[in-house]
Formats: sequence, C-alpha cells, structure tokens
Amino acid sequence: MPIDVHQHIWPPAFIELLRARTTPPYLDGWTLHMAGEPPFVVDPADHDIAARARLAATDGLDLALVSLSSPLGIEYLPPAEAAPLLTAFHDGALALPPPFGVWASPCLSGPDPEAVERELRRGCVGLQLPATALLDAAGWHACAPLLDVLTRLDKPLFIHPGAAPSAQDTPSWWPALVPYLQQMHASWFAFRAFGRARHPRLRVCFAALAGLAPLHGERLAARGGGRGEIDFDAFYETSAYGTRAVDALVRAAGIDVIVSGSDRPYASAVIPDIGTDAAVHALRTTNPARLLHGPHPSHAGGQPEGSHQ
Repeated sequence: MPIDVHQHIWPPAFIELLRARTTPPYLDGWTLHMAGEPPFVVDPADHDIAARARLAATDGLDLALVSLSSPLGIEYLPPAEAAPLLTAFHDGALALPPPFGVWASPCLSGPDPEAVERELRRGCVGLQLPATALLDAAGWHACAPLLDVLTRLDKPLFIHPGAAPSAQDTPSWWPALVPYLQQMHASWFAFRAFGRARHPRLRVCFAALAGLAPLHGERLAARGGGRGEIDFDAFYETSAYGTRAVDALVRAAGIDVIVSGSDRPYASAVIPDIGTDAAVHALRTTNPARLLHGPHPSHAGGQPEGSHQ
C-alpha cells in the first residue's frame, strides 16, 4: 500500500483567505509573503486538486497525506485570525478526493484540545505540530494536553519545520538548510529528553529525517546522554534527502530492529537504491516501517518548505 506521509495542497477557500490578508502570511496573486522568508512565487498547478489527484494516481499512491504548511506561521496567529484559516484548511482538505488524507493542525496561540479532537474525529489521521513548538521542555509541557488527545485516540504526531526567523542577505536555500533543520534537530532531542517520558505510547514522525539528529548518537553518549536506545514508535520522513542521508540514518535509527507494518503512522517504507548491502537489508528486511516517504519536489504543493527541503 504505497503511502506518502507529507504533501501540501491549499484548498480554494484557504487560498482566498490568504489573498484577503494584508500582513504575513498572505498571497498577492500567486506570490506568497511570509515574515521570515523572501517572497515566493507559488505554482498554481501545485494546488490544482484534479491535477494533483491524477499525479497521485500516476505515482501509484493509495494514500497521500496533506498537511498545513507550518512555515506560514498560521498556528501562532491570534485565535481570531487563525480560526478561519484553520477551518478553511481542514474543511477543504477533508473534502479532497481520494487518495488524499489530512493531518490536523491546531491554534497554538490558544490551544484547544477539544478542537483537535473534533478534527481527528472528523477524519484527520493525526496531528501536525511545528517543530518550533517542541524545542524544549517548556514546549513539550505546553503541548501535552494536545498530545494526550492523540494518545487517547491512538493517533500519531507529525513534527514539521515551522516558521523561519528573518535573516538578511541570505540565499534562497537558507531557511530549509539552516533554521528548518535546526528546529528538527532540537525537537528530536527535546522529544528524547522531555517528551517520551511524558507520552510513552505516542507515535511520532519527524519530517526531514529529524534534521539528521539521530546521527549524533556517539556525541550524545560521550556527553552522558545514553547510547542510542531504539525508540520503536519514532519514525522518520525523508523530505528531499537522498541515498547518503538515508543510508546513515537507517543505521543510527536501528538496522536490527523488526517493526511490524501495523506500527506505521500512515506511511510506506522508503526503499531507495543505496548500493550498500547492509543498509538495503535493513530497509527491506529488518527495519521496513520506520523510514517514510516524503514529498517529491512535484508533490510538495509549492510552499517554501516543499520546494526547498
């Protein structure tokens, strides 16, 4: 059952609300303006629902999970601004034709566990949070009521890069290679240090291979942080990483771990041609379910994180 865990599509009503705004995030025609990044020209075809459905069928996907683009920063807008945007996204995404499914997104300026539960019961497969909400103990504590809903309903968490801080005189690739990955790196270590003990049954999927944070296991051990215990409920989505990163990550994440397909948080395993017998064996045989499909550049939906990651 081929599944892509990480795609982006903007429903029409959501697009119109972005165009009605005059402060970031907003759309001027098809040019996206965000607080921390230069203007980005969105390809309208990336949000053509019929075309994206045909593309998913061509790719042979049985399920493609659509999520809110967290670098937009909508989760952190004041509740009165965030609510209509989140409603438009959830309503439109839940109405998408097969094979699309939806990750729910919360308002973090006024967290509401009941609102999250409503979206999950309406059909969202799990909850997406920006990594910026989960960088430290305080972040995991603040989000705990939302994560308790996931545990109670047996739904997974998807951690996605959040908004990038403003940076002057940087190249266009800077947000995806510096703040996005720094966020993912920090959220992975914060989960290990603070999140897992509070949420022992929570399934968590990290976008962008968690910023390659698991590769720092040797340094972690040298500093007294333990020796890389395998977390059977931690998963890794590939984004735009290729064979070298996949080869390294699968070794750090546990090449000798057997995980059943039922443990997957709604995604298929990635089986790249990495040309290394041990890693191929790990992906195909002993660890088939913890390294997950992410967006092909043509599937990313035009948002900056999709085009850059």
